[in-house]
Amino acid sequence: MLNQTLKQEISQLEADFCFALSDPNRILMLYALSEKPLNVTELTLELGLNQPTTSRHLKVMRERGLVQTVRTGTTITYHLSDQRLIQALDLLRSVMRDRLTQRASLINEIA
Repeated sequence: MLNQTLKQEISQLEADFCFALSDPNRILMLYALSEKPLNVTELTLELGLNQPTTSRHLKVMRERGLVQTVRTGTTITYHLSDQRLIQALDLLRSVMRDRLTQRASLINEIA
């Protein structure tokens, strides 16, 4: 039986992180920010998105604590709040790659 603490943590995880990671552009932003802090304009150019879309994505990630900001004059620079986010994403990508490889092997065996 799952304990109540685990259930609460999973519920919070889903509400905070899973929603924030549910859009590929937000994940790409996290990877871009893992290389260096960037402002909205730089992220817009890096990802080929428009500025309002980039700002909305950043707002979601900021509200959920995935990114933090530093204001210098009128410029707001975004950076990762915790580098372990990239480690977690890399781990998930590795699991996904292994699954795809396994599927491809099964299909090749059948064919």
